[in-house]
Amino acid sequence: MKLSQFRFHLPPDLIANHPSKHRDDVNMMILDRKKQSIQHKHFKDILNYFGDGDVLIINNTKVFPARLYGEKEKTGAKIEVFLLRELNRESRLWDVLVDPARKIRIGNKLYFGDDDTLVAEVIDNTTSRGRTIRFLFDGPYDEFKKTIQKLGETPLPKIHNRPVTNEDNERYQTIFAKHEGAVAAPTAGLHFTREIMKRLELKGVSFAEVTLHVGLGNFRTIDVEDLTKHKMDSEEVIIEPETAEIVNKAKMDKKKICAVGTTTMKAIESSVTVGGMLKPFKGWTNKFIFPPYEFSIANCMITNFHLPQTPMMMLTSAFAGFDFTMKAYEEAVEKKYKFFTYGNPMLIL
Repeated sequence: MKLSQFRFHLPPDLIANHPSKHRDDVNMMILDRKKQSIQHKHFKDILNYFGDGDVLIINNTKVFPARLYGEKEKTGAKIEVFLLRELNRESRLWDVLVDPARKIRIGNKLYFGDDDTLVAEVIDNTTSRGRTIRFLFDGPYDEFKKTIQKLGETPLPKIHNRPVTNEDNERYQTIFAKHEGAVAAPTAGLHFTREIMKRLELKGVSFAEVTLHVGLGNFRTIDVEDLTKHKMDSEEVIIEPETAEIVNKAKMDKKKICAVGTTTMKAIESSVTVGGMLKPFKGWTNKFIFPPYEFSIANCMITNFHLPQTPMMMLTSAFAGFDFTMKAYEEAVEKKYKFFTYGNPMLIL
């Protein structure tokens, strides 16, 4: 398929700039693929769609405060450093993005904190905005991470164009976040509360966890019309044997297996046996899913409404069907559903 096919008109006021008052207090669209029907419900109605033996697969990645603000040595120029990936724990090496990039060269030192609490040296250029930096921190690793936590900012996407608040620090994180490593939240999971999860468990629903550390590649502009030529950035994935066991039992029992979010779907589709079962995995994936695509594991999915021409929207349309997805998005715009980070969810059956 072509990039231009995923273009649609999204009024700017439909991008949710703030979270709802309560995580689960949002409207939800229900797409039934067999009936080709669209219904409008509430997220709490999710309890009516799952029962004994069904499985919801969730992404337990945890967002870390990846955005740092500092100054360049000598000139004092203000610099934003976005931490992408830790390359080497012992030597404090990181892949980062810098802005403005033209001012940052190999050998430059960058200072963070009012009293220069943290210093980093640029040791390599990786892309036009990408750099490899080494933090010059002599203390133990735990102290280093605490310093990053203190100085860093929750990496709310810049499209929101507003200061990050304490509310974001809490709400741009799922309640089941465990393993730190994401620079963006798995947003479909943001709607779940402990009460909803407990009530599902009381109905006999299991939660199986995977880890996919969400990267910025999901938000990078696709600049090729032919989607087969687009290359996704790699993201780290961990699927434990226990998760594979839970999911495969549900599949053999012909139960509902629901991927909560496109990141979860990407993770499980990156580790499938020849027989179509989920297998344990620890590694990296750069899987890019767009129509047509035959899914192996999940038979239903929860996802937010995504921005035009994004990999997340393309994966959704591969699962729900392109025409059906475009119809649903058109109806979502008409009925004023909210899109993106803090937007409304849809359940695809």
